[in-house]
Amino acid sequence: MKHTITLIPGDGTGPEITNTVVSVLEATGLEVEWDVQEAGSDVLEKYGTPLPNHVLESIKKNKVALKGPITTPVGTGFRSVNVALRKELDLFACVRPCKTYPGVRSRYENIDLVIIRENTEDLYAGIEFEVNKETTTHLIQNIKELSGHSIRSDAGLSIKPISVFGSKRIITFAFEYARQNKRHKVTAVHKANIMKYSDGLFLQVARQVATSYPDIEFEDRIVDNMCMQLVQKPELYDVLVLPNLYGDILSDLGAGLVGGLGVAPGANIGNDYAVFEPTHGSAPKYKNQNKVNPIAMILSGMMMLQYIGEKEKAQKLEKAVAKVIQENRFVTYDMKPISDQHQAAKTHEVGEAISRILTK
Repeated sequence: MKHTITLIPGDGTGPEITNTVVSVLEATGLEVEWDVQEAGSDVLEKYGTPLPNHVLESIKKNKVALKGPITTPVGTGFRSVNVALRKELDLFACVRPCKTYPGVRSRYENIDLVIIRENTEDLYAGIEFEVNKETTTHLIQNIKELSGHSIRSDAGLSIKPISVFGSKRIITFAFEYARQNKRHKVTAVHKANIMKYSDGLFLQVARQVATSYPDIEFEDRIVDNMCMQLVQKPELYDVLVLPNLYGDILSDLGAGLVGGLGVAPGANIGNDYAVFEPTHGSAPKYKNQNKVNPIAMILSGMMMLQYIGEKEKAQKLEKAVAKVIQENRFVTYDMKPISDQHQAAKTHEVGEAISRILTK
């Protein structure tokens, strides 16, 4: 079966990584027509936005996209393209597997857990009020009148919405993911001991949803304790489901456990559309140096293959990636036992080594 998939190369190191990933995916035997769409800082001047509407229309038409990393300015500039995609396409579930592969430089072995993060609510909903603005002052006054709590007049505010609807669909997604992928346990992560009406609601809904899945073990953990547990005994955990902010933070913690962002794939999935992308950023300072690790995006492509029903190709690809990692010959500098620029493989060489295994 031939698939039409939106391809967004991204900016910074994105295009060189994406070119490598496309070659690897085609080496699996995937029949695909790539609908290439440009987004990010490189098109900002041309279109007046880093996310032109035609990019969204392409994804809506094709239902599935593979995306390279895109730069998000810190503090100033345009808002995150990733956040905009999630909002516009209602990609409410961020799925980030954290799995160790023999040969990866890590302090841990045999980790195989999945972090499922709610994407649309919580403090990342983007409901913010700038310091010293009239609307902010008015809100501070209203909060004092309604709750009795005084907030300093020189404060900026971010609103943390967590709804029954949003909580129920992400927790249901986590249980369904566990069932479909033969996982045995779901852990809900929260701070309900302090934030009783937001995180408390998330936990309450989690407990309710869990009753519909008697075949899957359920437990909950307070987020700070969860961080300690993951460092001490990550082997006890399987599928974690979290509100937006905690999910973002623990995703990087999980990546650190298994070797870093260079081997951390990701997907953003909704009821109608799915976008697959590596967890890491665009690393613009390394642009055109052909040195950045493509494995996270290759594994994101592997997740995409599973999603579109190409499960055999996905398994074949993962085995090829695992073999290249274990041999430790054609890997980038960040995956060498000691970061060695001279003996490390280039971006395209990693892809070529994986493709050779796939086409044998």
